Amino acid sequence: MSAKVKTAYRCTECGAESSKWQGRCDSCGEWNTLVEEMVAPRATAASGSSARRVGGTRSLAEGGSVAVTPRLREVTGSEAKRWRTGLDEFDFVLGGGIVPGSMILVGGEPGIGKSTLLLQVAARLESAGHKALYASGEESAFQVKLRADRLDAAASDVQFLAETQLETVLATAAATEPAALIVDSIQTVFTTDLEGAPGNVGQVRECAARLMRYAKESGTTVFVVGHVTKGGGIAGPKTLEHIVDTVLYFEGERTLDHRILRATKNRFGSVDEIGVFRMSERGLEPVPNPSELFLGDRNRIASGSAVTALLEGTRPVLIEIQGLAAKAGFGTPQRVATGYDARRLALLLAVLDKRAGLSFAQLDVFLNVVGGVQLQEPAGDLAVAAALASSVYDRALPADAAFVGEVGLGGEVRPVSQVERRVAEAANMGMTTVYVAERAVPRRGTRDVNVVGVRTIGEMFQRLFA
Repeated sequence: MSAKVKTAYRCTECGAESSKWQGRCDSCGEWNTLVEEMVAPRATAASGSSARRVGGTRSLAEGGSVAVTPRLREVTGSEAKRWRTGLDEFDFVLGGGIVPGSMILVGGEPGIGKSTLLLQVAARLESAGHKALYASGEESAFQVKLRADRLDAAASDVQFLAETQLETVLATAAATEPAALIVDSIQTVFTTDLEGAPGNVGQVRECAARLMRYAKESGTTVFVVGHVTKGGGIAGPKTLEHIVDTVLYFEGERTLDHRILRATKNRFGSVDEIGVFRMSERGLEPVPNPSELFLGDRNRIASGSAVTALLEGTRPVLIEIQGLAAKAGFGTPQRVATGYDARRLALLLAVLDKRAGLSFAQLDVFLNVVGGVQLQEPAGDLAVAAALASSVYDRALPADAAFVGEVGLGGEVRPVSQVERRVAEAANMGMTTVYVAERAVPRRGTRDVNVVGVRTIGEMFQRLFA
């Protein structure tokens, strides 16, 4: 360890500091929470009585300098032009392209396709005349070359560095001056100023902070790959997501060929945008119409299938919801939900029982949101209720109908935001009828689609199964 660098151990739970590592924090009593971190040297106090004092104590401003404070109207400059990669879905999620000098964190499960995506981004930047440096601490140069050979020819022009020591990565980047630096992954990089192993809290936080400083000082865009834990969060300290400018999550089921790129933080664009990709032999291909992908294999004659329109950021997407209610084989019926909150499902089952006369007390209930999508907004409640009722009655819903609305505890159907955009997307996908809350029916008629307003789920079931 460098003699000029001081380190200390800080508890990740209560923040207490200790001069040495120990298994249990003396302050909060938690085990294995002390992590090593660097300590900035404190400025020495002025000798004699030259230290300025305020109210009998040393001034809080001691050791600082007076900074220039211009008014905002006096600030001049222009916004940096974004770099377009040519991967339309990737640029869309970022808000229109890559901002020079930014730091972007891409998280996802191992093997989901993060390295493939960033290698394609590096290849597109090379084709556009922006030099890219790919630093990998997980794969050898030959392994990355095999992946590059499957992609377009520009991937072979990307500069590669197999290194895990941060100082070497930054020195190489300073010498080659790339427009984009890709670090794969942050859990494998370490600095020699800390004794901890790569991937621990102190190493991840310090390496990310230095990469951020390098990005801002040099104008180089830095991409950092981060793996996720079993709980779905990016491994390492939460401050990792606070340091970077943009956080992207790469999601999807390994058994399916499509992936979803989602922005959860973006200082240069909107959040909650999604981009959809299809995994092929030649890498990830953008999917311009996600609704067509998610509805492509829909069985139009089977009961228990309903379509809803979600709003992912600014993009409406049609999703199929499948419900199955079958006679319970055991004493306690099962409640299994994939892509949907289990507590929300229990609430809807109680509403259907109390307000619509559909009892599920002796039935197993299975609910699936097709395509590995997580249904989080309440706009899909009406489709879930319709799918479950369709399964109970064993009668298929109209193949050209969609359901958009929130279901309240009284069985009432409540409006959701931006119904017009959802209805327009349904019309583009060939839907002719959309069931919404009565108060959400657009005042202006929508061409090629009949918008039906319903007040309660009982009224909707009368229309569907009378």
